[in-house]
Amino acid sequence: MTPRSRSARSGGYRCTECDQRTAQWVGRCPGCQAWGSLEQVEAPRSIPGRTVVAGAPSTPARRIADVELDASRARATGVDELDRVLGGGLVPGAVVLLAGEPGVGKSTLLLEVAAKAAARSRVLYVSGEESAGQVRLRAERTGGLHDELYLAAESDLESVLGHVETLQPSLLVIDSIQTMSTAGVDGSPGGVTQTRAVTVGLTALAKERGLAVLLVGHVTKDGGIAGPRVLEHLVDVVLHFEGDKHSALRMVRGVKNRFGPADEVGCFELRDSGIVGLPDPSGLFLGRFGQGGEAVQPGTAVTVVMDGRRPLLAEVQALVAGANIPSPRRAVTGLDASRVPMLLAVLERRGNLKLHDQEVYTATVGGMRVTEPAADLAIALAVVSAKRDVSLPADLIVLGELGLAGELRRVHGVGRRLAEAARLGFTRAIVPPDSDTGSTGMKITEASSLRELMNRVR
Repeated sequence: MTPRSRSARSGGYRCTECDQRTAQWVGRCPGCQAWGSLEQVEAPRSIPGRTVVAGAPSTPARRIADVELDASRARATGVDELDRVLGGGLVPGAVVLLAGEPGVGKSTLLLEVAAKAAARSRVLYVSGEESAGQVRLRAERTGGLHDELYLAAESDLESVLGHVETLQPSLLVIDSIQTMSTAGVDGSPGGVTQTRAVTVGLTALAKERGLAVLLVGHVTKDGGIAGPRVLEHLVDVVLHFEGDKHSALRMVRGVKNRFGPADEVGCFELRDSGIVGLPDPSGLFLGRFGQGGEAVQPGTAVTVVMDGRRPLLAEVQALVAGANIPSPRRAVTGLDASRVPMLLAVLERRGNLKLHDQEVYTATVGGMRVTEPAADLAIALAVVSAKRDVSLPADLIVLGELGLAGELRRVHGVGRRLAEAARLGFTRAIVPPDSDTGSTGMKITEASSLRELMNRVR
């Protein structure tokens, strides 16, 4: 019997990551491109004459207008930046997955949320990675001790369900989902089968009891959530916790949200005393604030980027060094490494700025990551300023996407960007033509091309 006939008789192969099915085994899944993720499945047995029989519904169907909403409204967690991303707070019965790299501060953030929630109702914090004593030490350091916050060091799903039955909490925190296992399913903790089964069990528990559940998830080397891809479909909210180990800045970014916007971002600062929300984080991304329009160091330009729905001020710095270098270096930090060389080529070709024999370094301030095209003009003017050793005004904001022909293109949300800049004391702005600037009180200058602006930077 050939492998094709055997696979057809057995039901083919199924990807453990994305659940796609194929007739033959292949090394790489055609759906999610994962290697070695296909496993053989048996074909379902068909019983001749078997029909589906109607069963008794668990709950009667009701008119949609008669469904009560009071029990399904979001409740604030007490951490304002997290509530911003969640869309107002935690919805009873919602399952939230918070994923991030090791050491970024996931456990610290959720312990803060648990302590805030314990001031209103009972909370159960289950740790599968640390002992209860270790969690207690962190709670003392961050000021998270509360009489209604209960700790349990468990890695078995059945034991967790027993704790829930005894304590009747309103919030359950699982740290982490990859350490949990259940006796009813084969496989090791953290494996595809165990992780899926545990998540299904916790989701069913949340929906049955109206219990909000927060899950901590690990990420893989490429930044994706570890475990099966179906895990993201089982939960209601998926959040990514991001941060650089060399910076205190942390960001919670919404990826999926059934109860609110999926493009919001919350900013935090990780300190020795815990994690603190930053309702106004723009100061972290600026190396200086100009006073009275005073000039600053050459090679700096300020722009406003949209991170989700949130406008954030960002400072771009550039340094042009050396001369007559055969193979000059192009170093990029915090910016799009593929877009910066393109902008340098536009500066040379359309702006007659000779950079081919000099090294160019570009970076952002405060560990911020800027990738949107609206920062093109800021990068270009920062390089021009560094090359000509001329400072831009400290109260100037520049916005615009730069095309290959040297033209400036409009970007979205110009009014919101300028309103944020005006709130922080900036009085002048350079924007592309026909931009909806709104009424900010700033002096607006519209420019249609890069060469037009370069003539002003002398």
